Amino acid sequence: MNVAHLQDMVRGWFVGDFEPTLFRTGNVEVGVKSYAAGDYEDWHYHRLATEITVIVSGEVEMNGRRYGAGEILVIPPREGTDFKALTEVTNVVVKLPGATDDKYLDRADDVIDAAPVAQRMDA
Repeated sequence: MNVAHLQDMVRGWFVGDFEPTLFRTGNVEVGVKSYAAGDYEDWHYHRLATEITVIVSGEVEMNGRRYGAGEILVIPPREGTDFKALTEVTNVVVKLPGATDDKYLDRADDVIDAAPVAQRMDA
């Protein structure tokens, strides 16, 4: 059995092809992320990875839309989003495949507007 502490991981990431990690693989990345109210991550997208975010506790705003505890968001490749913690937040993030250096801040021509995804998730 291998035991580690989340506090020793970089920004909560504990599975993936990086150091430190509890389980090294390039197939997936998994992290437990904690945010203080008001924390913000700039708009970005991934060209290769699908990002799955499970909001465990708290409330967030992504692309101008509010989400809360228990909601699961699937963000496909080339679909962009920002992230603002409206309260203290804990979430679990899974990236498939685990693609290091796959975070882009520019607005490329082939990036999908995220608003339709929020609508699809309600359907």
